[in-house]
Amino acid sequence: MRRTRTRAWGATCVAPLLLIGLLTACSSDNDQRPASCITVPNGTPHTAATAVGSATTDLSLHPEVATGYRTGMTPVRTGTFAVATANPVATEAACAVLRDGGTAADALVVAQTVLGLVEPQATGIGGGAFLLYYDAATKSVDAYDGRETAPAAATPDYLRWVSDTDHTAPQPNTRASGRSIGTPGVLRLLELAQREHGRQPWRELMTPAVDLADRGFKISPRMAAQITESTADLAKDPGSRAYFLEPDGSPKRAGTTLTNPAMAKTLSAIASEGVNAFYTGAIAADIAATIADASGGRTPGLTTTADLAAYQAKKRTALCAPYRTHEVCGMPAPSSGGTAVAQVLGMLATSDMAAMKPEHTGGDSEADRDGGKPTATAVHVISEAERLAYADRDKYLADPDFVAPPGNSPRTLIDPAYLTRRAALIDPAHSMGTAQPGDFGPVPVGNGTQQIEHGTSHISIVDSYGNAASMTTTVESAFGAFHLVDGFVLNNQLTDFAAEPLDAAGVPVANRLEAGKRPRSSMAPTLVFERAADGSRGPLSHVAGSPGGAVIIQFVVKTLVAMLDWGLDPQQAVSMIDFGAANTGTTNVGGEHPAVDATSNGDHDALVRRLRELGHQVSVAPQSSGASALARDGRGWIGGADPRREGAVLGDEPPR
Repeated sequence: MRRTRTRAWGATCVAPLLLIGLLTACSSDNDQRPASCITVPNGTPHTAATAVGSATTDLSLHPEVATGYRTGMTPVRTGTFAVATANPVATEAACAVLRDGGTAADALVVAQTVLGLVEPQATGIGGGAFLLYYDAATKSVDAYDGRETAPAAATPDYLRWVSDTDHTAPQPNTRASGRSIGTPGVLRLLELAQREHGRQPWRELMTPAVDLADRGFKISPRMAAQITESTADLAKDPGSRAYFLEPDGSPKRAGTTLTNPAMAKTLSAIASEGVNAFYTGAIAADIAATIADASGGRTPGLTTTADLAAYQAKKRTALCAPYRTHEVCGMPAPSSGGTAVAQVLGMLATSDMAAMKPEHTGGDSEADRDGGKPTATAVHVISEAERLAYADRDKYLADPDFVAPPGNSPRTLIDPAYLTRRAALIDPAHSMGTAQPGDFGPVPVGNGTQQIEHGTSHISIVDSYGNAASMTTTVESAFGAFHLVDGFVLNNQLTDFAAEPLDAAGVPVANRLEAGKRPRSSMAPTLVFERAADGSRGPLSHVAGSPGGAVIIQFVVKTLVAMLDWGLDPQQAVSMIDFGAANTGTTNVGGEHPAVDATSNGDHDALVRRLRELGHQVSVAPQSSGASALARDGRGWIGGADPRREGAVLGDEPPR
């Protein structure tokens, strides 16, 4: 039986919430020892070849605006609990819940609702999420699917044209039309997880975000940069224009105080009436009406209040697989993240990754704290394994309620024997460029193209009871579909479906759009456990994940290999150069990192030059990961937040 504990949200928690933006000072200590739930400065801002607000951003590689890099960040050590989010305001709010006896499930609710205010370009209650939750009492891992769904009226051509008789493309484009908006799922997910694992009253968990919306908060530099980049699209929606832009149409700047009384009203209703207040009644009617709004020439979507009322979050079986001395658990389909990460690790298990450790990771220099520089051999092998995994992902993975995986089992693609055969395709001397999917004989799905996925946010939590949560949450592109209703942004998640329902041979692709279906995702929330000699699951050892659209898989693989194979601490692992590849000819090496010489397209950088000698087409454009990682450290925890965003790690005092 769940017990409840009343939490006081007093003045001591209000002042820290006013801290917004990049943290600008560098600690003199090697590790941060935080006062309970109060952010301390960590890292020094550094910009390397970063075009903030650039109108030429390639969203297939850079799902959100790049906002620099904080050099010299140090790991944060905590005691019995820890939380990392992509914004310090949300981290402080979630930490206060943990400090006052809440569980990881309770803290998730607060983190998500606050992030919807301070990071609306990435996440919010108008979007969806995937969650892995570890219950220490039962030693079980639950996988929660809060992915958005297509409306009942949707057809396979819903995103291609207005109707079967009007083949005009949705206006002003598919993403900004009502056609891109899926039925939001994150609140149903949080309701289910908190009901099963929470301790605090639901009503109280809305209070921090309601207070913040009423009191106001300052626009962070990252949010301001994204508003600037998205000004033209935000201006097309009356609600977005009024909220994000000045009366003269110019973007609101960093430091501007925003209040959101509409969001406060929405969350107050959800607090008093539960999540049904969102999926039925006035709020649901407002959502359906906003999606159907054709003002400004926008093509309306066909989502109805019945679609909202029918939405349910789903519990699925976590996808867990061994990796050396650990067990790594991820999300199953409709997310491809867990499968792809497990595939890559399974292929890497055939190589001596420990022998490919980066340079400069054993000392206390700034270069050490920034994760060192990976070897060309490591980047090559990992990128090639990722190409093979993405090839399988693009062909076989989709909503399992509509499309069965090969062999009718999610484990077929992560079978060790199969992955050993796939790993043998990696040529140590030359890149394959693009990979072919594995052959499972005749299958009823065609070869789908890789969809462009966009921005997200991630939350990592461990609580004082030993529970843990890893949740990746998103509205898809920056500011979703640019439709603002009742204080929150609506997603454009349906653009994650395949653009064409049939492949070149006329065979239906797995990730085609269908009524009620959930689009494939790359979100990869991850929990890692020690593995006993007999192969059984041991204690929880790591919590990790990242935003970043389709590139999430690469960010998570890099972070896991850095910790599990190379012995880096969580901060070094997330700070390290972002690298990897999807199933294209391009290999990414993040030029925002100070260890990468991105000038002249990387021609002067030794790592880039060597990769090109191995046949890689290397991009040194800035990456926009937002990874976080927590690792068990003796009697406490040690955490790291991505220096490419504004995030922070907080918890209680570590043991002395």
